[in-house]
Parts: sequence; structure tokens; C-alpha cells
Amino acid sequence: MDDAGATLRSAGVKAIYLAHGTFVGPDALGVLGELARLYPSAGLAVRRVIRRVFEELRGDGGTFTESYAQAFESAIHRAGQREIPVELFHWSGENHHIGRADGAVRLIHELSSLECEPGERILLWGHSHAGNVFALATNLLARDLDTVERFFDAAGIYYRLPVFGWIDIPLWNRVRDMLLRGDAAVANLQLDFVTFGTPIRYGWDSAGYASLLHFIHRRCADGPECRAGFPVRLDSVLGAEEGDYVQQLAIAGTNVVPSLFAWRAYLADRRLHALLETDGPPSESLDRFRAGTIVPDEGTTLLVDYGCPEGGIGEHLAGHAVYTGKQWLLFHAQEVARRLYVARACKAA
Repeated sequence: MDDAGATLRSAGVKAIYLAHGTFVGPDALGVLGELARLYPSAGLAVRRVIRRVFEELRGDGGTFTESYAQAFESAIHRAGQREIPVELFHWSGENHHIGRADGAVRLIHELSSLECEPGERILLWGHSHAGNVFALATNLLARDLDTVERFFDAAGIYYRLPVFGWIDIPLWNRVRDMLLRGDAAVANLQLDFVTFGTPIRYGWDSAGYASLLHFIHRRCADGPECRAGFPVRLDSVLGAEEGDYVQQLAIAGTNVVPSLFAWRAYLADRRLHALLETDGPPSESLDRFRAGTIVPDEGTTLLVDYGCPEGGIGEHLAGHAVYTGKQWLLFHAQEVARRLYVARACKAA
């Protein structure tokens, strides 16, 4: 870890962010988001309490925790050398387009406050659908003004009250303006993304990131190693026999519809769906599962056999929880340092 930290410092990494996946966020049902419209301080306070309670109950199985971030930061620190802070990035964790879109906008807002100097980089680790939050962010950061306009127009009803035009989530409007102006705070960001078990949902825009690395838990199975078998057997899922089934199955067509209680989120989600995914016949959805595609088109993908998990499905989450365990932190840090930064330094030399 000390060596990995030295490599990150040499590469100019300014900060590291860890982002959790779906259903483990502080507002997986979207209720607190609606509360925060009326009582912003109350919404934030409740989110903090829920986050702490969840971390106590779940531990580091299936999510990045405060204790994981502290261990990471401490392990890569070297006395007398520049510190690299390791922060948790929280988004709602909702399993739909508008939930991930809100996460992408909030991520860009967070990164814009870092005031990076030329040559400084930000390293981001995302578990599960946090990787799709990252993918959306790269499309917004790619400086295609038409893409930015269409995205914010589709989601407009979510952050801007219809008819009256009042903006009740001002953060969205600030990010929109920054992107359209080409504000230096976002235009010059050098972002290195690492995903862990991210299901394939959205495309990445290479103009919006510097480097991209994927980890996918994949154990030996019949057929090509970059394809997952379908249909899957229940006993295989319960024992995570072939790896990460969530990464394999949580693809297009598996969203949860926002509650009608959050009607503006519901409408924004439908409009984003039309922008981000196309509806086909039911057979098309089945064909996607049968294809068994687990390797994204962009970036470098590492298919890793993390071994047979211990405990029941509630602990290993069908092979999806393994990435956030502290026992794999050294391996992940070494691979990230070697593949994103050592290789880059060699090419530059």
C-alpha cells in the first residue's frame, strides 16, 4: 500500500473518491429527496443518520464505508509526503435513470469545488451502479453542448417546478450553467475511473475521462470467459458459483420505477429513458440476457476470480459484495496503480 501511495502521488493524484452502488444509498426509495425540496436541512440530517445506521448493520460487505475510506487513506500515507484524502461520495442509490442522473450531476458539482492545478488528477472508485453514475458524468463532461442541453431538458421537471419555473434543486442549475459555459472548474478535470461489478447500462464518452478500468468477479465457466451463461440456475446464484450475477443481470430493463409520490422524478425518469435507452419488444430484453455481455466496450476490463464466497446470499449478494471487502484493498490498489499510472509513466518516458 505504501508503494501504491507513492505511485499515486507521483502521478499527481489529488484526491480519491469512493462511491457506493444501488440500494445501499441513504435514499434508495427517493423519499428523502422529496423531503429535501421542502426542508433541505432536515433531508440532509436524516440522510446522515440513515447512512451511519446502514454502515453499522452492513459493514463493508457490498458498500464502501467510512472505516474502509479511513483504512485506505492511512495505508497510502507516508510521513512527510503529500496526503491524498480518500472521501466517500454519496448519491441516493435509486435504481433508475433519474437517480443515477442526479448522482452524476452531484458528482460533477463536488469535483468542481476541488480547484485542481494543471497535472493534478482525481481517482474515482465506483461499486455497482455507481459506475453508471460515472458513465453519465463522462457524457456531460465531454463538452458536447447538444448532449448537455438534451440531458438537462429531459430532466428539467425534476429540478424546476413546471409552469412557475422555480428551481428547487439549485445545484442542478449551477452544474448546467458550468457545463454550458465551459467553466474551467469542470472543463480541465483529469478523471481516472475504476468500476467494480458495474452492470452495462450506459456508454462512456472518452472525451470526459482520462483513464478507465473495470473489475468484474468472474469464475471459471463453460463457454468464452467474457460471456456469462443464461439462463442461470438458482443454486448457482445462491452460491455465487460463477462470480457476480448482479453485474450480469442488472442491465437495461431492470430499473425500478420511481414512486408516484415523487411524480416529478417519475416524469423525469420517463423522459431520460427516452434519451438513454430505446424500448424494444419483450424478446429484445430476453436477447440481452442471453447475450451474457459482461465486458464494457470502453476501458480495460479485468476478469478476476475472487474465489468462492463465504456465507449466504444475504452476505455475498450473489457474488456482488466481494469488491468492497478490506481484504482485497491491497490487490485493487496495486492493480490500479500499475495499470493506470505506472503504465502511463512508462509510455510518457
